[in-house]
Amino acid sequence: MARLWPAAHPAIRFPSLRVFSLWGEQVRMKTVLKLLFAFIFVFMVVLTVRTSLRVSLWAAIPAFAANPWAVATLYDAYFGFLTFFCWVAWRERSLGIKVLWFVLIMALGNIAMSAYVLLQLFGLKREQGVSSLFEQKAR
Repeated sequence: MARLWPAAHPAIRFPSLRVFSLWGEQVRMKTVLKLLFAFIFVFMVVLTVRTSLRVSLWAAIPAFAANPWAVATLYDAYFGFLTFFCWVAWRERSLGIKVLWFVLIMALGNIAMSAYVLLQLFGLKREQGVSSLFEQKAR
């Protein structure tokens, strides 16, 4: 009976799953997150500008408010913004910075949120891992 698993054949060698060192994994994760949040930032800015050139936000409100799914989605988004802000408020020490980010997040949504994460990622020291994002900033 032939084996279906290639590793059973002695002539076939697979590289170790642990290709990257701990430092290499941190660099890779930082890069992936920077690319992800940069994509979100650019996509949302382009989408917002393109949409606002087609129809004014104020002109769209009556039709938007008449659609229950649109209203439910808006509540969902703002509760998500509030959840994200709780992390920002816990992480930041300055009341002024907390207020600034609250206003930006509530006004710009994912544009502000992706910008915040990008600023935090680019602010990490070389030796700091992504887990440093889940620590309060030093006073």
